[in-house]
Amino acid sequence: MIRKRKIKEATIPTASMADIAFLLLLFFLVATVIDVDTGIGLALPEPIEETDIVPVSKERMAALLVNENGDVLLDGTPISIFQIKNQLKPRIISKIELPANKKLIVSMKTDRKTNYNIYIQTLDQVKLSYFEIRDEYSNANFGRKYNDLDEESQKQVQDKIPIIISLAEPESIKK
Repeated sequence: MIRKRKIKEATIPTASMADIAFLLLLFFLVATVIDVDTGIGLALPEPIEETDIVPVSKERMAALLVNENGDVLLDGTPISIFQIKNQLKPRIISKIELPANKKLIVSMKTDRKTNYNIYIQTLDQVKLSYFEIRDEYSNANFGRKYNDLDEESQKQVQDKIPIIISLAEPESIKK
């Protein structure tokens, strides 16, 4: 009598599937970049209990007001956000040779309902004006951009062109 042979069914070995799944999971956990919002890089001053009010002359002030509609006023004159840099640069440059207590102060004030994006764009334009002036000053005096200078040279440029921005607290709206 002839016996029929049993043909084995084709199977996929699954013994190492758990290891492969674990390695894939580990790979994607390590390789994935998680975007973390870091916020605004502003160093706020320490609170001061007693303050003396020091009068500041109008020539030293650049009053920047932003309302809730996104309209910008620089010293009472309406301008667009992207004109801020070009309006501030000549005023900052004119005060470079003066002592530190005579430098330009940019006072930025917003409405409580101002769009956050407009606020950041305005602040970026103010900082950009200072950064461009620092680069121009560094190129003229050291032959390199500000970021390419050593720490001592950067300190000299910072002393010559300090970034003085006053962020005034928004006024509360009383109804």
